[in-house]
Order: sequence, then C-alpha cells, then structure tokens
Amino acid sequence: MNENVKQLLEKSLWDIATMGDEPNVVPVAFKAVSEDGKLLVGDVFMDTTVKNVTANGKVAVSVYSQSPMRGYQIKGKAEYVTEGPVVAEFKKAVEGMFKGAMTAKGALIITPEKIIVTSPGPENKKEICF
Repeated sequence: MNENVKQLLEKSLWDIATMGDEPNVVPVAFKAVSEDGKLLVGDVFMDTTVKNVTANGKVAVSVYSQSPMRGYQIKGKAEYVTEGPVVAEFKKAVEGMFKGAMTAKGALIITPEKIIVTSPGPENKKEICF
C-alpha cells in the first residue's frame, strides 16, 4: 500500500459504505492498518454494516484530510469475525476507552482491491497500484 495512503488511514477517521436493501455509511474510530495492508475495523455499533457485509462482502472506505486537502477511496472485500487476535485487540481498546461500559462485538477485515484518489486536482479519480 502506498505510504501516503497508509499515513492518512492511520491519522484520520474513516467512513465505511456498504450496500444492502439501501445504502449505508458510518464513521469509524476503532480502526487499524495491518502489516499486510488489510484494513481492520472494530465493531461497536455497526449492525447494518455487518448485515450488509455478511450479505455481499462489498465495502468502500473513504479517508480524507482538510489540511492538506487529500483523500482516497478504497474499495474491497470484507469479512466479519467475532473472535481471534484482531477482535481481542479491539475489545481491549474499546473497553479501556469506555471503562468497561462497552466492548467490541467483532471486527471487519477488509482486503483492498482498488485505491482511488479523491483529492482535488489532476490526480483526482486516478487509481493507485498497490
């Protein structure tokens, strides 16, 4: 994964879009980029997102910053897991932040298939190779 994309993913919030009976988009704060370039998202309140991913596995992630104005859309396949090391890490983070009042129910593991520039300018809509 391009280092500029990875840095923006690590520093910014993400919006995740899925499609089921109707479009759905949610902001996520519990997220990470794995060593192998997969996007990891902790599930605290993502009922519709999980339902849509379970139905068709398709997701789009939008990440952006205002200064400098830069953004990317990442399209890919997601799987939902309810146990394992990724879920354990998100449970620890969520429970720590909310002092045990909330937990992560699971996690999305997103495998990027396309990365598209959404920044204004001549690179807009350009697909980035991994």
